[in-house]
This record gives sequence, C-alpha cells and structure tokens, in this order.
Amino acid sequence: MNAVLTEQQQSELFDRGQFRAELTLSSTAIPAYKKCLKQAEITMNQWFDEGVPIQALVRGRAWLIDQVLSLAWEHLFGGRDDIALLAVGGYGRGELHPFSDIDILILLQQDDPEPFRENIEQFLTLLWDINLQVGSSVRSVEECARQASTDLTIITNLMESRTITGPEPLRNRMMSLISTDKMWPSQSYLQAKYEEQRTRHRKFNQTEYNLEPNIKSSPGGLRDLHMLGWITRRHYGTDQPEDLVKVGFLTDTEYDMLLRSRDFLWQVRWGLHRLSGRAEDRLLFDYQRGLAAHFGYHDTNGTLAIEQFMQKYFRAVMILGELKDLLLQHFDDEILSSDKEEEVIPLNEHFQVRNNYIEVTSDQVFSEHPSAMLELFVLMTRNPFILGPRASTIRLLRTHRNLIDESFRNNPEVNQLFIELMQAPYALTANLRRMIRYGILGSYLPEFRRIIGQMQHDLFHIYTVDAHTLLLIKHLRRFNYQESEEPFPVACEAKRRINRPELLYIAGLYHDIAKGRGGDHSELGAEDALAFGQRHGLSEADSALIAWLVRNHLVMSTTAQRKDLSDPETINHFAQLVGDRRHLDYLYCLTVADINATNPTLWNGWRASLLRQLYRETSRALLRGLENPIDKHELIAETQHIAREFLRENSVNDTAVQTLWDTLGDDYFLRHTPEEIAWHTSGILHHSDSDTPLVLIRETTERHFEGGTAVFIYAKDSSNLFAATAAALDQQNLSIHDARIITSTGGFSLDTFIVLESNGSPIGDNPGRIERLCNRLSKILSNPDSFQDIIHRRTPRQLKHFAKAPEVIISHDMLNNRTVVEVYATDRPGLLAMMGKTFSEFAIRIQNAKIATLGEKVEDVFFITDRSGNAISDQDLYSRLKQTLCMRLQDYANQDALGQ
Repeated sequence: MNAVLTEQQQSELFDRGQFRAELTLSSTAIPAYKKCLKQAEITMNQWFDEGVPIQALVRGRAWLIDQVLSLAWEHLFGGRDDIALLAVGGYGRGELHPFSDIDILILLQQDDPEPFRENIEQFLTLLWDINLQVGSSVRSVEECARQASTDLTIITNLMESRTITGPEPLRNRMMSLISTDKMWPSQSYLQAKYEEQRTRHRKFNQTEYNLEPNIKSSPGGLRDLHMLGWITRRHYGTDQPEDLVKVGFLTDTEYDMLLRSRDFLWQVRWGLHRLSGRAEDRLLFDYQRGLAAHFGYHDTNGTLAIEQFMQKYFRAVMILGELKDLLLQHFDDEILSSDKEEEVIPLNEHFQVRNNYIEVTSDQVFSEHPSAMLELFVLMTRNPFILGPRASTIRLLRTHRNLIDESFRNNPEVNQLFIELMQAPYALTANLRRMIRYGILGSYLPEFRRIIGQMQHDLFHIYTVDAHTLLLIKHLRRFNYQESEEPFPVACEAKRRINRPELLYIAGLYHDIAKGRGGDHSELGAEDALAFGQRHGLSEADSALIAWLVRNHLVMSTTAQRKDLSDPETINHFAQLVGDRRHLDYLYCLTVADINATNPTLWNGWRASLLRQLYRETSRALLRGLENPIDKHELIAETQHIAREFLRENSVNDTAVQTLWDTLGDDYFLRHTPEEIAWHTSGILHHSDSDTPLVLIRETTERHFEGGTAVFIYAKDSSNLFAATAAALDQQNLSIHDARIITSTGGFSLDTFIVLESNGSPIGDNPGRIERLCNRLSKILSNPDSFQDIIHRRTPRQLKHFAKAPEVIISHDMLNNRTVVEVYATDRPGLLAMMGKTFSEFAIRIQNAKIATLGEKVEDVFFITDRSGNAISDQDLYSRLKQTLCMRLQDYANQDALGQ
C-alpha cells in the first residue's frame, strides 16, 4: 500500500489553527504563507534524510498545498456553488515533489468568467507572491468538454482532476461530459498515447540508457508510468496500480516490483529537486555525485559511487520498461484488438501466432521444454510479421527464467539455438533487447548480466555498456543495407565479403563484456569469448577469430588516431598484426560500429578518412605480402611522379617545382598525398610576397560525408608558429585533429592542420567563413611571437565534472630519430595552444601531431625533435618538459574547480 502521512506528521507540516492565528496578527497574508511553506520545506527535507517513505512525502506535499490553496480560496470564494478549484495533472494525482508545477483548474458553471475576474486575479497573484509555481487555467464545464474533445493533453489533465475546494457536482458534470461514450473512446485514446510515447522516446534516441537521462521523460521514466495510469483510468475508470492486480494484468510480485521501482525514481526526483533548487528532471552530472552519496554509495577499486548509483537507476527503469511492455501488451489485447477477429497461425508444437503476437501453445511449454525460452526469440527473428510476444507469454518467461541454470547453459540444444539466434535474418538487436529486458540474456550469459545498466562516468561513453553493445550490433547489421552505402562505403564493402557474420556479432556481444572488472577488459573479454566458443561447439578457428577480435577491438581506432599513417612502418606493423584480409575486414567493421555506438559525435569525416586510409594502406601491404614491405624511396618517387603530372596539367614550371621540392626533404613527401603536394606547390609558387604568410584552405576530399578541412600555412619559421596557429583556430571555434609540420632548408615552415567545426563537420562551401579565417590567420602569423594565447571561451558545463590528473609519457622513436610525447588530460579551451607554447619555450620543434578528443578527454600525440631535427637525448630536458606540461595541464583543470 502507498504510505501516507500520519495525523501527527500532518499537524507538524501544517497546523490550520495556528496558521489562522498568524494570519490575524499580520497586516498582509504573504509573510504567513511564506513562513508556513518554508517551515514545511525544511521539515519534509529532514524527513527525506531520515528515510520517511517517499510515498508519504510526495503525497504529503500535495496535501500541504491542498491546505494552503483551500484557505486562500475560502477567503475569496467561500460558500459559492458556481465555481470550484480543481487540481489537475500530477497535482491532480496527488503527487508533488519539492518544485513540481502546481497545476490547477478554476472550473466555472457558466461560460462567462467576468463576474469572477477580480477575485481570480487576486487569488493567482497571492499564489505567485508566495512563490508557488502555479500553472492555471479558467474554464467552464462546457468549455472543458469542447477543448478536451480535440486535445489529448487537455483530456488527460481533466481525467486526473480532483476537487480541492468548492462544489464537487461541477467536476462530476465535467467528467460526465468527457466520458468515453462522448469522446476519446479507449481505442482512440490508447492509439494516440502510443504515438505520443513514440514521439517522446525518439527525442531520447529510443533508449533509457543515456549518461544524463531525464528521469521523467526518458524511456522507462515516470512519464511511462503515467501513461499506464492514464490508459487504465480511461478504460477502467481507475489509475490505482493495485487495481491492475484485481483485473489480472499484474501479479502481486509484479505489483511490488512496479512500486519499488517507482518509489526509487520518486526518491531520485525528490533529491534532484532538492539539490538543484528547482523543478529539475535531468539527472545531470552536477547532481549524480550528491545523489550517490545520499543513497550511501562509496567508491570501490572497481567502480565509482556514481557508477553504482546509476546502475541502480538504469536497472530500475529497465524493470519499469519490462512491466510497461507487459501491460501495454495486455492493453493491446484488451482494448485495441478486442473487436478484431482472431487469427491463429501455428508455428510448431510449442508456439503459435495470435493476431501477429507469438504465444505458447500451453502454459507448460517452458516447464516441460526449458530450451523453448530461447526458441521463442529465434522464431521471432525468422518471422518478420511477428510483432512481439503476448503478455501471457512474457509473464511465463519471467516465471520460468529460474530454470536457466548451468545444466541449461551447457545443453547442446540450447547452445545451438543461441547460435541460430546470432544468425538471425531479421530483428536480431530487437530480440536481444527483449532478452535483456525479460531477464533471459543475463541468465543465459552470466558474464553479460554484470554489464546490464553499467555506466562509465565519462563523456566518451554516453550509453551503458549493454545498451552500447546492442547498438554496436545494430550498426553491424546496418552495413548490409543499401542506405548505409553512402555514409559507410568501406564498411559495407568489407561486410559483403564476410561469410560468417554471426562470428562478428558474437565478437560485438563480447567486446566490452569485461568492463568494470578491473584489468584489461579486452584480454579478459577474449578469455570469455573463447569459453563461449568452446561451450557452443564452434570450431577452434572460429573461436580464435572471435577472441582475436575482442582482444584487438581497440587497436585499429588507436592506430588510426594516434599513429603516423604516413610512416610505412606503421602500416607494416599493423598489417603484421592483422595477418590477412579476412581479419582486416572483420576488424574494420567492428571498429566502425564500435565508434558509432559509443557516441554519435565521435564519427566525423576526419575519423572516417583516417580509418579508411589505414584500411586501404593495410590492404595494399597485405596484397604485396608481409615479406615485401613498402619501400620509402619507392613510395616517395611514386608520389612525386603523380604530383608532377597534376602540376603539368596546370602549366606549373618544372624547374621551379624541382627547386622548391629540393628544400623539403623526404618526410614532406611521405606525409602528404600527391593531390596535396600539387596544391601546396602551386600555391607557394604563385605567392609573390615571401614576407607574408600564405594561407590556403580547402576540403580534404570531395565526398561531403568524409574528411575535414585542410588549412595549409606557408610562412617563415618561428618558434611560436604552432602555438599561434592553434590559438587562432581555437578562437575561431575550430578543433584541430591532425597537424603535419615541415620545415624547409630555406627557413620556411609548411604546416597542414586538419580542422573541424565544433559540431564535427568540415567548414564546407562557405566562402565568407574561409575568407575571414584566412585573413585572421594571416594577421596573427605575420607576427606569431606576439599572439594572444588566452582563449576567451567558457568551459562547457559537463567538462567541469571531469578534472582528472594529467599524464604525460615521453618515449623515443629510434627508427625515425624523433621523440614522441603522449598527453592524456581533461579537455579545456586553449589546451593545444598552451602545449604548443610550452614546446616553443623548450626550443622543441613539432614535426607531427595527432589530436584526439574523446568526450571529456584529450589524447594527443606529438612527434618532436630538437632544433637540429634530431630526437631529444637530454634526460634532464625530458624531465623538465614532462613536469612543466603536467603542471600547466593541472592548472587548466584547477581553474574550473575554482569557478574561473
């Protein structure tokens, strides 16, 4: 039963007699009302801390507001039988959190409100003056009926109405006029609510598992519970959950689960309002830490308190989602399908389809044939006309899932069914999602159960591990579809060559399965994947492939984003790791799907082009043979030959070209394409004023969905050139993703920066933006030593919650005679310019830079040399450089902690 305030608690919250006495002692009512509400707020928050049942608090606040509004109303309208004060919406349900809107309806007997206008204005003004967040409407009984007939929101609010004070017959008459026999019959109401829910869920990407979910409106949130109540009230005339037990739609156990999950969300919402001081329903990072502490969670070696708290939240909404599915299926049978002629299609001895929903042929199917619990999902992937399981079958699944034990997991028949599921022609991810929601997948794969609802407290992984895993598999499936050809041409091409896609899906299922255990999740997950293959009778080669993919699922993205792809050694090393084209195809598809399923903002044109470059260069290396690696001099000669042909087509003088190229060195031709070299060369040779920096800007590719914007700078070499450029680009809200720095023997620097707009897109065809950028860069780079290195941009709100200690790793690249500096830090505006300036202060040249921003983290790699172009050998310099970078990176993080 729902808890309510005791009489003693009600008197502590609001003593009507004492309040009346205080009103008589004051010349104005406002201070007395404010004092009453403030004392009540303090009392209820104390009760919240003491663990008073949340139902009593939520309903108690509604009761308190009833008392306050009744007294205010009594003074202006007491004794009248032609006007009433009604609570509607959440307040009408008797549910109020600390800062919930107080929705009221002033209900009139007649259409003309004029006789009451002055008193109504006085009443509402008083409520606003005492700081109540009131949403009000004034309507007659007839007007309510007219508006409700065409407006889903109004009919829903009126259905939940209750009389606070005034004549009850007015509300009774209104309820009669809006009854199902006059408007919005159950079928049309349910259909409209279904569509409203779908629209709402689309705003949250159809998932309850976002890093900062909306506790009210996200899938599985309180609004979904409200929807169940609205439908129940419209069809059965009640919105009490216990009445769903009476009509057989919920069992006692399910009812208890529903109340426990609802009460937890109520507790979280109460805490959210209290922490934020407003009607906040977004579970923002700003509040997650405080809520985790309130609920008693502490950091452990494996997981943060925040992650534990959020896992409890996600599991609560998953339970609500499971029960919502069950009830909506009941409603569908009872309301939408009640007048349909039943069509039953037998599938086999265990299952049949009734009106497009699958059901068991008898209640003993799962108890007598436990393997049928997996067979159910296999059948749904083989028959696309099946819309889902019937409510009665969902309940039987939940009742019998305790039969999934070690014997079940090791049953060859069951194992074969799971492999058949992964070979699904249709709706694999939809049915895996059902299996998670109904508790089947976590029972069958205990290792998967541990990641259900598990979040990672960062901005890189925006979904829980299980939601990310299903989304990854969904992306892998999409590579089969024609609409994916344009955004993912290479992945679609690779996927077509994969003859055992189920192995790819299994690798996807296991790639993050060891998250949160401590240790290397790739290695631990590979061990789990091997055990899976052995248990499911896969061949040794197939099991090894899955385990290899899990172990190496991060390697391709790391190589593309952090290594120098212009270095043939990088390609040769990666080709040796991959070994053959089959492994490359599997790994490329898994990598692209993983990035897209981690965070949609990560997949931009530049990241796509890097992976495409690595894939194609590796394919070439494998075609040549691992024993016959690419020769640098051969590659340079080929690049120069193609670039020269481009230049000849544009009548550029061969002698002038060779004179320029003689000053550039081998690295330049290894690190640029022939097209880029021809573009640079033509621009430099046509640039008449060598004292003025040359700035060229263009897209890196003609394909609008891949690549970034290339900013090429040709200027006299200066120690601050990189830092000044980074600062100027940052001030223009452009993010740098790659930097190639070449210094010619003639004392000029040839720098190429790949930049993207703040939304992850290239600049594109925007002549005005390009001209302004060129002018700005030319002005700053004319005197780079005097650039303004302070970036005047606020740090985004979310970043301020992730100030972690920076890490700097310095190593030696002996093969290329250069030093590698790896920087791991929390992202902040101006960070790159600061690091560039630091290198300049240490008389260090940046030869190349790979810039990666992953959520709140930056993972930047700088390839540096001394002024002579050699690797840095001075160990003392190593130490001072590392110490200075760490100190300055920490200072940037501390500025946010101080609110600067």
